[in-house]
Amino acid sequence: MRKAKSSAPSSSRNRGTAPKTVGEYLAAVPEPARSTLQKVRAAIRSAAPAEATEGISYGIPMFKHKGVLMWYAAFADHCSLFPTAGVIASFKNELKGFRTSKGTIQFPVNKPLPAALLRKMVKARLAQIEKGKRR
Repeated sequence: MRKAKSSAPSSSRNRGTAPKTVGEYLAAVPEPARSTLQKVRAAIRSAAPAEATEGISYGIPMFKHKGVLMWYAAFADHCSLFPTAGVIASFKNELKGFRTSKGTIQFPVNKPLPAALLRKMVKARLAQIEKGKRR
């Protein structure tokens, strides 16, 4: 299996200086992936509860509300959303045009997931969290 490449500048990867904030992470992402991730971030924020927080986990941006809501990231040739396997399974029909795995949705660096779909996935993930499901 091919290892995904980070879109962070190679100099920061080689020195081990991981971003400490979402702003730092996004600043290191080249266009058009940066704009794509900013749209993803805005869609998640619009559907997440006001008290949800953002941070860096596993070296990538994430939203947290009573646990991890979801992660998102840029790679060399795609962007990814990590909303949990259960959410992906629930939206398998709407995700047919995207590359998916058990816990990841991949989309082009210049084309974010549709905002309406992202908001529905956030609501589904929030429902999982309320039911006490981690995945």
